[in-house]
Amino acid sequence: MRKILLALLFVAPYIAANEPTALQHIINGKHRSAEHKQRDQYRHPEQTLAFFDVKDTMTVVEISPGKEGWYTEILAPYLRDKGKLYAAHFSPGSDNPFFKSSLDAFLDKIHKHPKLYDKVEITVLDPPKEVQIAPNNSADRVLTFRNVHNWMKNDQAPAVFNAMFKALKPGGILGIVEHRGSILKPQDPKAVSGYVTEDYVIALARKAGFEFLAKSEINANPKDTKNYPEGVWTLPPTLKLKEEDKDKYLAIGESDRMTIKFIKPQPKTIASFLPKALFTDVERASLADIPAVIHNSK
Repeated sequence: MRKILLALLFVAPYIAANEPTALQHIINGKHRSAEHKQRDQYRHPEQTLAFFDVKDTMTVVEISPGKEGWYTEILAPYLRDKGKLYAAHFSPGSDNPFFKSSLDAFLDKIHKHPKLYDKVEITVLDPPKEVQIAPNNSADRVLTFRNVHNWMKNDQAPAVFNAMFKALKPGGILGIVEHRGSILKPQDPKAVSGYVTEDYVIALARKAGFEFLAKSEINANPKDTKNYPEGVWTLPPTLKLKEEDKDKYLAIGESDRMTIKFIKPQPKTIASFLPKALFTDVERASLADIPAVIHNSK
């Protein structure tokens, strides 16, 4: 009996350590199609959300989730019980046929599966007219996946970055995944190829007031040479050239992507401008009643 108990003591931590997390359960869930799961090898949702430090109790804004809501089908059930998800999509009043069809497909998906998506709040991102993606200073995280090039193409990037800055709480994190351009080429301000350099994204974020936090190679692809006839859309999943050199592009896989995060800085207080030597104990360092100094980090 004692040997059995000892064996259980050794085995129990192993079982607990290998128990799938709530996020893993959702990523492996039956609600996700085989086609979407196939893309996990390129998009690494578990590792990416871990890098952005997304917790199930947080308020999160997903920017431009597209018609399929690839990340929405992970974020929505993950945040459903204890957190909050805003999905900032195209305007229902848009005259652009692509925008309308994308929003309609997304709404159709949301409404067909209320057990997963009933608590998703849909907001509108249509710069410069509509940029209230969430209440100001309300979000713990703002996330966007492969959208910066679209904003650049439409001259909307500064407005979108400002909107994301306003939605985040001080100390909140902006997480960006984007097709990574070569540093050996000057950045096309319209990003016609779909590729954007890390330096350009960092500059856009800093101009809006963000501070750079860190970057990761989670979604890197060294096979991506970034010089294709139809830009990034030559590669899967789009395969714009259809059957032409299809095997070649499938072997390369999806694009090389930056995974990068920024923080909305905390407003500085009077205390932050004073020498630390002035504070000799905890009681004297408590300056909660002193009004904050307006801090413009732009």
